This record gives sequence, structure tokens and C-alpha cells, in this order.
Amino acid sequence: MKKEEKTMPAPAEGLAIGREEVSAAAATLQKYRAAKRKLEARIEENEQWFRMRHWEQLRLEQGDGRKASAWLFNSIMNKHADFMDAVPECTVLPREASDTAAAEALTSVLPVIFERCDFGGVYADAAMQKLKTGTAVYSVLWDPRAAGGMGDVAVTNADIFRVFWEPGVRDIQKSRNLFCLELQDNDLLVEQYPFLEGRLGGAGETAAYLYDKDVDTTGKSTVVDWYYKRSVGGRQVLHYVKFVNDTVLFASENEEAYRLRGWYDHGKYPFVFDPLFKEEGTPVGFGFIDVMKDAQEEIDILGNEILKNARMGARRRFFIRGDGAVNEEEFADFSRDFVHVNGSSLGEEALREISAAPLSPVYVTVLNNKVNELKETSGNRDFSTGGTMGGVTSGTAISALQEAGSKLSRDMISATYRAFSEICTLTVELVRQFYNVPRSMRILGPNGEWQFTDYDNSALQPGPESNEFGVDFAARAPVFDMSVKAHKQNTFSRAAQNNDALNFYQLGFFDPAKSVQSLACLQLIDIDNKEKLMNVIEENGRACGYLPPRPAAAGEGAG
Repeated sequence: MKKEEKTMPAPAEGLAIGREEVSAAAATLQKYRAAKRKLEARIEENEQWFRMRHWEQLRLEQGDGRKASAWLFNSIMNKHADFMDAVPECTVLPREASDTAAAEALTSVLPVIFERCDFGGVYADAAMQKLKTGTAVYSVLWDPRAAGGMGDVAVTNADIFRVFWEPGVRDIQKSRNLFCLELQDNDLLVEQYPFLEGRLGGAGETAAYLYDKDVDTTGKSTVVDWYYKRSVGGRQVLHYVKFVNDTVLFASENEEAYRLRGWYDHGKYPFVFDPLFKEEGTPVGFGFIDVMKDAQEEIDILGNEILKNARMGARRRFFIRGDGAVNEEEFADFSRDFVHVNGSSLGEEALREISAAPLSPVYVTVLNNKVNELKETSGNRDFSTGGTMGGVTSGTAISALQEAGSKLSRDMISATYRAFSEICTLTVELVRQFYNVPRSMRILGPNGEWQFTDYDNSALQPGPESNEFGVDFAARAPVFDMSVKAHKQNTFSRAAQNNDALNFYQLGFFDPAKSVQSLACLQLIDIDNKEKLMNVIEENGRACGYLPPRPAAAGEGAG
């Protein structure tokens, strides 16, 4: 949520955004909310399944001691581990040669910005939300109170319960409006906006997880962040309004500095949706819980019945006639050596053991098949989680099996990388707009050492206008592309790469006398760190005279 507006006086009449516009926006918000109720109900139900409280969701008898197994939970956690094995990092690529220096500087600066945002934690929470609900939502905002008042980019998780968009749009950027809600204390609102005194009401109804529904909202109000787009001079500009009830707290369109420029220069909604399994006609998707919960339901129902039968067979129980002569208290006490009976005889009609027929082994087979079904549908096979089958013990073989069995994980992570690329693009645009004051950055140097440098947005601003052959060319701002890859890889992948390096050494790739052949071979191979390996071989070859010296750059050697 955006909390950066300074204390404003009461909105004056005749401005672009007033009470009527806010009331119309609130009515639009109610329509968006009504269209989103089914999604919210599904998300709330999925959260119960994840917490293994799904018996409350099933229409079965309650209070009979039913137990929930954790196969679904285990699959979700293993998928989350796959995400954490592939935390993304971004390399900024220039589109023109003149932008190379700016792109290299941004490549060093972006990790610093994300570290200050605790993006590792944001990414972990978003990965969990993506697996459970089917959609992760990131917000990329400018927080002017960060960095000691200089401001900085804030990348956070947005609660999908609090974000509302136009029904029927597939791309969130095509929504006519976008709303984000937040509960705030009334006394803090009045402290920041004194004109709200006496204008605040209840918090209103907002969907929430079950464990949030008992939270006391007394003394709180729902503050709405409303984003919308306008067409100005043939381009789309983004505007932003903060209001509570029918009172405007801030409106960018009411401010002279933002009326034509818009709130953010990039003109996009500052939210990035990352769906898992995309649904048509909506920017959200469904998750693994939606895929696995039917199998989990069958596993729990059948497993509980098998356990019930096992408990019945393991416990001896007896029929005793109501007018029988057996002392029941002594009979039930296994510490007694003698049990008293009345009468001259003890027959079958007085005491008879209840026999529980054991279930056929086919039911256990069916249960195991349902467990395997859940594993297969989620891609959570044994070798994906570190287990082995069929006597496979070789590290290389295990790595090969993992690579073959993790296609589903790689696919869903690649979609997250596309979302991360958009996050990086929005971050760069906020840096371009707001990094006017130089700030100190601790960046990683080319040799792995820490360096301190001052950075601002001067290199990202449009250059001077030019005139070529009598034609005026508008000022051009640097444009960049984003290349995203995994920051770290799992242990077996690293082991395989280390094994490749040893194989190259044994084959003589690092022998300077074979540098020409080694470089020719590497040009046909697709491996990680290929360029670094070729540079090492090339430098060795040049140092020993087996390769010609590197050509001098233009201007070098001129006296």
C-alpha cells in the first residue's frame, strides 16, 4: 500500500477528483468485488487444505476423530523448495551500444535495491502464495520515507484479497481501474489528515483468511488506493487517488505537477501478477492445491477407514449378555488373575468375542495408488525429492533423473522469471524517475570484492535533441532488456558443473598448446559460464604465444 502522501488540506470543490468521482469509484469497486467472490472463496478453501483442516471443508460426519495426512502439504513444500533453489537474479542488457555503461551500472545496483527490500523474503512468500492460491501478486512502489527520507523502491507482496480489477481482462494493465485496500487505525488517520475528524466510519467487509476473521476492526477504516489511466497527448498516463469513505485524501490529478505527467512516468499499474496455471479471461490462475485436493480427499477417506479397521482388529472386544453372570469390571482389568462369575457354568451365550474381519490387501493397494497419483500429478516423484529407485546411486545418474523429472518445476519457475523481469523493468523506471539525489551503494566488483560507489539517475535521462540532415530527432532515453537466470542452483546441478570442469581439465582444454582446438570445441557446446571458460583458455593461449595478441582498441597506441 502507498503511505507516502503528506498531510493534505480538505479537498476543495471544483477539482478533477472530488466526492462525486470517489463515490463513482466506490461503486465500481463494489462491482469488481462481487465478481471476485468465487475466487476469494476458492483461495480461502485452499488455505484450509494447506493447513490440513480440510475435513471442515468436506461434507462428511464431524467429530469422529478423522485424521488428515500430509501428502498434499509435502508436495507443496517440495515445490516451494524448487523455487528457493532458483531465486532469480537479473542482468540488464542495453539495446544500443551507447547504453552499455548505464546497463552495467544498473546490473550492479538492482541487487542492492532488492536486498534493501528483503526481496528474498518477498520471493519466498510469493512462491508459497503462487503454489497455494494459484497467483502471486507483487507491488512495486516508490516509498519516499525510505533511505532516511531520500526515498527508495519498495517491492512487497500484495494480498490478493485486497486487490481488485476489472472482470474479464486477461492482462492487468488493460483494466480500466485497479483498487488496493488497507485497514488503518482511525486515530493515525486523523493525526495525518486532521480534516477526517468525525468523517470516519466502520472498516466495512473485506474477504480474509479464516484466522483473520476474528481480528478486531473496531476503530479502523478501510483506506482505498485507486489507480486509473487517462489518455493525455496520445499517451496513457497513470493517476492515483487515496480515499476513505467519500473523502479524498490525495489525488494526483488534482496536483499541477502530476496532472499531465501522471503519478508514475512508466504509466503502468504498479502491480505484477504471477499466475501458476493460467486461466483464460482473467489475470489469475489456479494452484497445485486445486489439482491435488481430490486425490488427497480420497487418500484421507480410505486411509482413515483402513486405520479404523486396524484398530478394531487390534483391540479385543466382547458381547456380554445383560443378565449374564460375568463380573465386567474384573474381566476388563487385565491385572487381575481371577474373574468371578455367578452360576454353575459359563457358556457361549453369556460371553462371546467380537471378531473384526481384516480388510483385503487390495484396499491398501488402492491407497498406495492414490498416493502415487498425487505424486505424479504434482510432479513430486521420489528422485525429485532426493530419493532413489532401482539401485541408482551415482551422483551423475541422480542429477540426470532430477533434470528429467523436474520439467514441471522448471516450467513454473520460468513463468516466475517472466514476472521478475517485469518487476525489474518497473524498478528501473522508478529509479529513472526518482533517483535524482546521488546515494551510496555497496556493489560487487568484477573480481568479487565489495566496492562503494555513488549512483543517481543522470545516465538514464533522455539525451539532447539532435538534428540530422535537416530532420529534428526527439531526445532519446536509454532502453533496456532484462535477462533473468537463477541466482543459485541445487547441489546436484553444482556437482554436475564441477564434474564438467574436471572433464575439461582431463581432456586438455586448459593446455595452452590446444587453445585453438579447445575454443573451436566450446563454440559448439552449450554450458553455463561458457564465456568465462573461453576467456580463460584464450588468455592462456595468448600468454604462451599460441594465439595472436588481442587487437588494440581504436585510439590505443596513438602518440
